[in-house]
Amino acid sequence: MTYLVAIAFVAILGSLATALFFMLKDGTNGKTKTSGMARALAFRVGFSVVLFICILIAWKLGYIQPTGLPVGR
Repeated sequence: MTYLVAIAFVAILGSLATALFFMLKDGTNGKTKTSGMARALAFRVGFSVVLFICILIAWKLGYIQPTGLPVGR
């Protein structure tokens, strides 16, 4: 599970870096704007949702256990 979370975070950060690249480079020097930034941000949202769902499934299956303050105190 640790590897899955680490890979998902790297994918999310890579997607953000790609969106930054497209934001800075698209439309400069007479080039036409592309939809690269929007696509990269859409992938980031998708990666985040998949990570959240994987964490919920792992919790339900007992692979990870919640920690912290007990409920009701």
